[in-house]
Amino acid sequence: MNHRTMNTRPLRTLTRLTFGNTASRIYLGLVLAVAVFVAVDALFVSHDDASFAGVWLFFLAAPTVFVFFLGSSMAGGDTGGPAWFVYLALVVSVLVQACALGWFSQLIRGSRHGRSAHPQGT
Repeated sequence: MNHRTMNTRPLRTLTRLTFGNTASRIYLGLVLAVAVFVAVDALFVSHDDASFAGVWLFFLAAPTVFVFFLGSSMAGGDTGGPAWFVYLALVVSVLVQACALGWFSQLIRGSRHGRSAHPQGT
C-alpha cells in the first residue's frame, strides 16, 4: 500500500481537533506553562521538604490520567507504575483531553451556526 492510497482523513481530523482550535490551544498552553513551572521548581529551587508543584500537572490531566493509573493497578502494576509510565500517562491524558475539548468546541460552534450537532438524526 503506498501513501497515495492510504486514507489519512481520520488522522487529520484527530490532529485538527487536538491542535487546531482555540480551546485546545489554550488548554495545551496552560499545560505547557505548568510543566515549565514544575521543571524549574524541580531543577532549580531547593526545598526542605518535597514540593507539591507536580500536583498541578495531575490536576490538569485529571480525570483521564487516573483512568490510566486505575488500569495499571488493575493489571497488577504498582500504584502509578514506573516513571516512564507516569510521564506517558500524563502526555496521553493531556492529548486525549485536548482532542475532547476540540470536539466539544466544534459541537458547540456547529450548533451556534444553526447546523445540527447530529447530522444523521441520531
